[in-house]
This record gives sequence, C-alpha cells and structure tokens, in this order.
Amino acid sequence: MSFIIRNMSKEDIKEVQDVAKRSWNSTYQGIIPKDTQEKFLKAAYSDEMMKKRLHKSIVFVAEMENKVVGFANFMPVNDEGQSELSAIYLYSDYQGNGIGTALLKKGIRELEGVKEIFIDVEKENEIGKNFYEAKGFKKIKEYNDNFDGHILKNVRMCLVV
Repeated sequence: MSFIIRNMSKEDIKEVQDVAKRSWNSTYQGIIPKDTQEKFLKAAYSDEMMKKRLHKSIVFVAEMENKVVGFANFMPVNDEGQSELSAIYLYSDYQGNGIGTALLKKGIRELEGVKEIFIDVEKENEIGKNFYEAKGFKKIKEYNDNFDGHILKNVRMCLVV
C-alpha cells in the first residue's frame, strides 16, 4: 500500500471534511448520539474552521492515488515543548496499514522542539486507545466532559518524544 504524507493545502479541505465525517460516524457509532456528532462536525469542520486550522495549526494529510485518505492535526509547540494532537483520522478501510503511524511520525519530525504530545481519546474508542498505547502514549488521567449535553468519558494521554 503506497501513500504519501504531506502538508495539507486549501485544496484538500473538502476531502479532509469527508474523512472527518465518515471516520467520526464510524468511530463513535453507539458512543456519541448521531445528532450530537453531526452538530459537532458541522461546527468543527466547517469551511471557515478548516481555513483557521490551516493557518493556526499544523495539518498533515495522507494521500493515496491522488485521494486524501486520512489526516492529523497538531497544535503548535508551546514554550514547554508541548503539542496537542487534536485529530488523527483515517477512512476505516485504510486503518491498520501504517498510515496513522506515518502521520504521527511526520508530526514528531516536523514539530520543532516538541518534547511531549498530548491527546484526549474517548474511553470507549478502543481502536484509538489501542493505537495510541501501541505508539507509546501513557494514560495521565480520566475525566468526564460535557459534549453538547452528552457526557464523554475521556482519557488524557501523553507521548514523551
């Protein structure tokens, strides 16, 4: 399976929005109510928010046969050498092929001065939790988050680089 990891461009917005929607719907089915998912996706992945992501964060896309099949969104490194991995999503058909790992590694290589990468993952998202644990992320804490009226049980994890 041949793919490339590159910086996201404005031309990728529609494809990244589709990856986000389809992977969210697949990942959170039975965990987060569908209407809550749709409301979140509409706000967090609107055209305007995608343009903000491009300018205020670091977004990499995984491309295969000229099609975006996944992406990772990192926040800039702060003064303490910390970054937040705010999103890493792939179409489910492409999971398990090293693409998520390549997206994470690209962030580690490209984030200048990064010492720690943090992620919040929903406790019932077994695929996500297993992925992060396999990459060396360690659980810091668990907490509840009111997600538009739905209580999420989140796990905060950290990778020391």
